[in-house]
Amino acid sequence: MSRDGLESLRYVAVEGPIGVGKTTLTRRLAGVLGAQPLFEAPERNPFLQSFYADPARWALPTQLSFLMDRVREFERLRQTDLFAPRTVADFMFEKDDIFARLTLTEDEYRLYREVAAHVTGQMPTPDLVIYLRAPVPVLQARVAERGIPHERAVTDEYLARLSRAYVAFFHDYTDAPLIILNTDSVDFANRDADFNRLLAHLANGVRGRSVVDLSAGRELGLV
Repeated sequence: MSRDGLESLRYVAVEGPIGVGKTTLTRRLAGVLGAQPLFEAPERNPFLQSFYADPARWALPTQLSFLMDRVREFERLRQTDLFAPRTVADFMFEKDDIFARLTLTEDEYRLYREVAAHVTGQMPTPDLVIYLRAPVPVLQARVAERGIPHERAVTDEYLARLSRAYVAFFHDYTDAPLIILNTDSVDFANRDADFNRLLAHLANGVRGRSVVDLSAGRELGLV
């Protein structure tokens, strides 16, 4: 397997809705690439549990807390130059706007955007984005399986809305090369063959936008 495509990846972002498998894939990719893994830390958000219990009341502080946490994390990366070796993250900064549009009222979103414009600055652009997607029943089953207490209140309706928001965002995304990967029949945690097929695809180099079917071991084409 040629590693030319892999060697060119200095910063990879893995994205997708709750329960789709971002953290597992991030951890495995970071290990192969010899990269620094960068994980979301929802446990640092003091409002998240309250948000799931009462979204309308707690959406704005929850979103602002996530925004500031990501700003601090990327600032730390700039200061320590962690992007100089390699980084694989299980989020991209733009996801904050996806959730903000989904959960905030019009007035709250206007305030959120004003705050974001003052604190974000110039965020780094990934060399590759891997967008993971799966049907809502699969997401709900995975959320239930991992048993995180505050996620017990996540509903099918919320996951459906979130999935649609991700589809809309990536429909127009052109900032970096993008792989769209269906994960309903993929198990990166327990099946090495699935992960090795993805590595083989990455090793050939990634350009533009593509949908990849790992179960068939082939690229379905540009989208």
